[in-house]
Amino acid sequence: GLLNGVCDVVPEYHARTNTVVAMGHNVYYTKAGKLTRTSTARYPVYVVRDAEGRWSERKQLVWDDPRASAMFTSNCGQRLVLDNGDLLVPVSFGPRGRRDRAVGSLLCSFDGETLRVKKSTPKELRLAAGRGLLEPSITRFGGRFFLTIRAEDGRGYVAASADGLAWPKMQPWSWDDGKPMSMSTTQQHWIARPDGLFLVYTRKAKHNVNVFRWRAPIFIARVDAAKLCLVRDTEREVFPLLGDGIKAANHVARMGNFHITAFAPTETWVTVGECLPHDGWKGNTLLARIRWSSPAP
Repeated sequence: GLLNGVCDVVPEYHARTNTVVAMGHNVYYTKAGKLTRTSTARYPVYVVRDAEGRWSERKQLVWDDPRASAMFTSNCGQRLVLDNGDLLVPVSFGPRGRRDRAVGSLLCSFDGETLRVKKSTPKELRLAAGRGLLEPSITRFGGRFFLTIRAEDGRGYVAASADGLAWPKMQPWSWDDGKPMSMSTTQQHWIARPDGLFLVYTRKAKHNVNVFRWRAPIFIARVDAAKLCLVRDTEREVFPLLGDGIKAANHVARMGNFHITAFAPTETWVTVGECLPHDGWKGNTLLARIRWSSPAP
């Protein structure tokens, strides 16, 4: 007896069908309510909200590929809706007998009710460290597609593609002076604007060295899309670290799980829920409003 639940859900609007697709992945709990890691299959699940506000039943995104025989997820990630209504869905997956996961992307059709896989990444990206590559997010900027990837080797990774499916290689996130960034198995997300590409992320800094996985503060910086690096002097804090990240790090709210919403042509939202496991699991839901000087079309 295990209970099959859902977590890491991301809702995103699909304009062509005037629906909202909320996608996460399944997870298993014991009957006592304890999260358990099992060899039972993991896969993406989604529900659809129609124009009248009605939610569908839970559905499974089906991808019959031997590379994903044990694990196949799309969780906490940014998807991309193409001009024709198709979706590019970033995925993390792995076969039976292998712990580390690979990442790639799926091209899916959507008719307002059901997602169907049309094409998939021909050669996945892989890193055999810990659980491998996790929680990818995809965006488009300047005629190319970009993938940012959580990893478990003390880095985060970035890749670029001409079509959003073939990812020739990836490289660790670094500064524009060539120095690599220290990241600790935490997601990153994109903000794509007409005048620039930006990354929202967490990293090791002088004032957060003892914070769990350096999950505070949350930063933003401009991406050099040609070199696939961050421009150091553009970095700003979206959510500051509150407290002492060196001497009292257990009482600093962790903010590693967050998301991006293009709210208006001149405004982007970043939302996050604080996690305080040493203080009774209390925490606030926070919203940061980034206002841009020039509107998006």
